[in-house]
Amino acid sequence: MSGAAADGALPGAVVRAAPAKLNLTLRVVGRRADGYHELDSVVAFTRLGDVVRAQAADDITLALDGPFASALANAGAAADNLVLRAAHALASAAGAPRGARLTLTKNLPIASGIGGGSADAAATLQALSALWGTMLERRQLHALGLALGADVPVCLNGAPCRMQGIGETLTPLAGLPAAPILLVNPGVPLATAAVFRARTAAFSTPLDMALAATPAQERPDGGLSRRRRPANAGALQVIARLGALASPPPAG
Repeated sequence: MSGAAADGALPGAVVRAAPAKLNLTLRVVGRRADGYHELDSVVAFTRLGDVVRAQAADDITLALDGPFASALANAGAAADNLVLRAAHALASAAGAPRGARLTLTKNLPIASGIGGGSADAAATLQALSALWGTMLERRQLHALGLALGADVPVCLNGAPCRMQGIGETLTPLAGLPAAPILLVNPGVPLATAAVFRARTAAFSTPLDMALAATPAQERPDGGLSRRRRPANAGALQVIARLGALASPPPAG
């Protein structure tokens, strides 16, 4: 959407949503020589997310607002924010100096494993492509995104899909139904790179998509582990209570 918006965007602003990315399933199937891990994942997106606004300006600038703006700034990430990196990358690809006044409304917690930074970068590329009238093809935009981060192409896609490679191979998944979901965040940032560096398990086999729709085991706790993340203990207690409330009463 663009132009004046009910959410407070100024006239002439281009507004793009940056929804959270969910790995409905995630397998690490290998590691490349450059250190990137090969993945096989089913990805979907939520209605909840960040928002990127872009207005014409002489220079590229970024302002932060929203409930997690201060956390992003305090983490020291503001100067090297993916939004700014995406804006400068697109300006360079366009072949001419461009400016934009960017505002990132940070509704998603940082370093929480739901692709917030990648979604912000994707929304920035989309907003500035519209604002600047760039003529980049879809594949060129995806190549720019992949250079920024492995999850940016799937966030540019913004629809349910199977994601393979390091994130560059996307296969649409039509007919994935909408579903309610509970996301629990203990308020402890955990960088994705650190998670992969700490990984010691054997690599998984690729997904068997014929079986993906009928999982052999349901895990209402989403695989949360007290051992790996003690802060998850409270979340597990909440999930257990919710599960008990949702369970049908015993017959009799």
